[in-house]
Parts: sequence; C-alpha cells; structure tokens
Amino acid sequence: MIRFFSLFVFLLVIVHFTACKKDKYIEDPGAKIQFSQDSVLFDTVFTTIGSATKNIRIRNKNDQRIRISSIVLEGGSASAFKINVDGSPGTSFTDVELAANDSMYIFIQVNVNPTNQNSPLIISDKLVFTTNGNIQTLPLEAWGQDAYYHRPTNAIKFVDGTYLPYSRVAESDNTTVTWNNDKPHVIYGFLVVDSTQKLVINAGVRVYLNYKASLWVYRYGEIKVKGQKGNEVTFQGARREKDYADEPGQWDRIWINEGSDNNEIDYAIIKNGFVGLQTEVFGNTIGLPGRLKLTNTKIQNMSKWGLYSLAYNIYAGNNVISNCQEHSLNILLGGKYTFLHCSFSNFWNKDKAREKSTINISNYTDSQVLPLDSCYFGNCIVDGKLENEITLDVKSDANITPKYIFSNCWLKNNSNLSDPNKYINVIQGSSPLNYKDVDAYNFEPATDETRIKGFNHPKATADALKFPNDLNGFSRNASISSNSITVGAYEK
Repeated sequence: MIRFFSLFVFLLVIVHFTACKKDKYIEDPGAKIQFSQDSVLFDTVFTTIGSATKNIRIRNKNDQRIRISSIVLEGGSASAFKINVDGSPGTSFTDVELAANDSMYIFIQVNVNPTNQNSPLIISDKLVFTTNGNIQTLPLEAWGQDAYYHRPTNAIKFVDGTYLPYSRVAESDNTTVTWNNDKPHVIYGFLVVDSTQKLVINAGVRVYLNYKASLWVYRYGEIKVKGQKGNEVTFQGARREKDYADEPGQWDRIWINEGSDNNEIDYAIIKNGFVGLQTEVFGNTIGLPGRLKLTNTKIQNMSKWGLYSLAYNIYAGNNVISNCQEHSLNILLGGKYTFLHCSFSNFWNKDKAREKSTINISNYTDSQVLPLDSCYFGNCIVDGKLENEITLDVKSDANITPKYIFSNCWLKNNSNLSDPNKYINVIQGSSPLNYKDVDAYNFEPATDETRIKGFNHPKATADALKFPNDLNGFSRNASISSNSITVGAYEK
C-alpha cells in the first residue's frame, strides 16, 4: 500500500511539473509561428463594388504556449483589407495567445472597385507578426482592376507522370482572337494559340504572366503583336510589388513554333521572365515554314536567355536584347537570320555572375550538321562585361557550309576577326561602350560615346535605309546623308 501511495505521489508530481511547463510561455527567440500559406492572393474577378473573404491558419508547433506580441495590418485603417483575429475585427492586436500545438484562423476581407481605372492593377498589403522579438510578414494581394483571366482548362500528361496545364485562346478552331487595351490579360499555366488560330494583340495591351506561365503559339498558329511607339505591348510577371519590379524568372516564355510565315512582334517590351522569346521547330519538322518579324522591341532581365531560336527564320531590326543571365541571343540548330540595327548589350548584374557570351551561334547536334543558310548582323552592337561576347560554334560537312556575316558592327570580342568574307568594316572593342544607364536598361549611347558613330561603308547605308528611324523614333536621315551611320538600335 505504501509503495502504491509513493508511486501515486510521484506521478502527481510529474503531471504537476509537466502541466506547469506547458502553461509557461515559450520565450526562446527561435520559437516562431507557422502559416498555412506563404501569402494570400485574391484573384477573384470582381464584377461590382464588393468584397471577398479568405482565411489563413496560424500554428504553434511548440510544446509550450506562445504569446504573439502583436499582429498588425501594415496599411492600417487606410488599407483595402480588413482582418478578424479570433472573432475580433480590427487592424492591430496585441498579446494574442496560442496554446501548445494549437492553431487559430485569421479571416481577411478585401473591398475593391474593379471598374476604377485609376486604382492599381494589384492592391497589396501585409500582416506583420511579432513573436519573441521575431518579425514575420505575410503578403496580401488582390487584383484592384478587372482583367481577362486565362486559367488552365486542360492538361498534357507526360510519361514521367508530370502535367502541363493549358488553355486555348479560344474554344473554337479557325478563329482570330483580338486583344485590346481595355483591360489587362493575366495568364496562368500555358495559354495556347492552337494550330488554326490567330492572336492579334493591339497597342497598349498589358500581359501579366504568373509563375511558370507561358504564351505558346503552337504549330501553324499565328501571332501578331501590334504595339506603337509610346504605346508598347508589355509582357511581364504578375507580381506587382516593388520587390518584384526588377526580379527575373517570374514567368516562363513566349514560345513560337513552325508553320506560319506571318508571326510579327512590333514595339513590345518583354521582361523579367525565364526565356524572353523562343522560336523553334519540333523534331523532324525542320524545313517547314516558320518565320518571325521582330522589330522595335526590348527584351530584358531574363534568368536564362533573351532570344532563343532553333532552326528558325527571323528578320529583326531596331531591337535591344539586354541583361540576361546567360545569352542575350542563343541560336542552335542553324536557321536563317537577319539582324539590323540591334543592340545585344549584356550587363547582367544579379547575385550570380554571367559566364556565357552575349551571343551564341551553333548549327549541329551529336549526329548531324544542320544548315545555317545565313546569319547576317548589319549595323549591330554586341557588348557586355566579358572579354569575348561572341561564341561561334559552327561546323561544316561535305554538303553544308555555314554562312554568317558581321557587317559594320561594333563587337566586344578578342578573337581573330580578319576574315573579310565574315567581318566587313567592323570595330573590335576591348572595353564596353558607355550607355546612359545599364541598370535601368537604357542602352542609348552616352553623350561622350563616339565609337559607334561614323560607319560609312555602302552596306551600312543600305541597311540603315531599311530602318530609317531608330527605336526612339528619331530619324537616321542625317547620318545616312553624311555616310556616318550610328550602329545599334539608337541614333546618336
């Protein structure tokens, strides 16, 4: 009996101390709360002045109670968001307690008027949690304007079990779809211009692509981007907070396949993605029609490549392709190319340094050499931080002789450029050119830069006449008349 009583007392003591420990608040600075999600996004299409409500769950996964010193809606009473913590509405809460291994919900409401064109596209705020001196934030986002949303309705299943979610620009075949600039377009997953469809994007349209989203012009489909000077068509990531304004890799790519000779992109700004623009043929379809006319366009801040092309036909002029993690221009498997008055200027300045040249050109696989029918650069700039910004990895065989020419160009390059059949009246630069602001993607020549003006070869004049105005709309006539051509996309 005495033994039983002693054991009983011993167990009571253990329970008592365990309970005391659990009742005590954890004060370890490393102890934090956890969220059921890393952000709250309201992507509902609001049709009237109204609201929507979502919730998040916060968890205390510690074995002791925790005290959240404060929960604050950063925007306060002026915010479009309202919160409710544990049944109480407000914008600021203090000393919120959460039991060991317990959780609670916070309800978040947003009120927007999507028909107000003066409101920002995305309304954002954040919840700020302070616990044991630790500050944790939870971003809140809502679409502040009405938009056209393109969400996946189908999926392609691959042999490895993964899926590619997609939708089509229209449900019906043999259709021309026109986008106007009345509302932005927001793309989730892959939006496909299918084989018998045509997409026309008019001046001023803003296209926002979510993470890993892509605009895919499938085989025999067709795209025409019809921007204007000062009213360009913009392709960029959907996140609009200040922290994402210059963040690369936010979306996937614009992808154009073979089958149409009438793809055109004029006056577009393509930025902050993985690959800016990809043109290619599929597998054994090399030789099928496939052409893109790319003019007056900026491609910038890509986490992989700016313009990526496989065995395609591209005619390009007055473009600036700049500041990409790897190549600004990557040509594989040959093809046919003309670049006039283009600036390939790569001064990537992110955390990971760039190691690959601004331009890469190749025309073979492990098993065959492919035709590089022509690859002509006229009045172009190839520039960047590396000593050699051009990689020519081309091969010949008994039937194929690759053709590439740099005519009246400024080239940052340390290779031998003495072949007169391939390098016509070029300047070989050893130090980068001076631009107005490379960090702001302004690759207009600085006032003191004289190395890119004065090209007087007849071919330079002929190429300039094909683009008599520069990317800013300034006339090249004076330079043409004086036989003193400025190379690149901008007239000096």
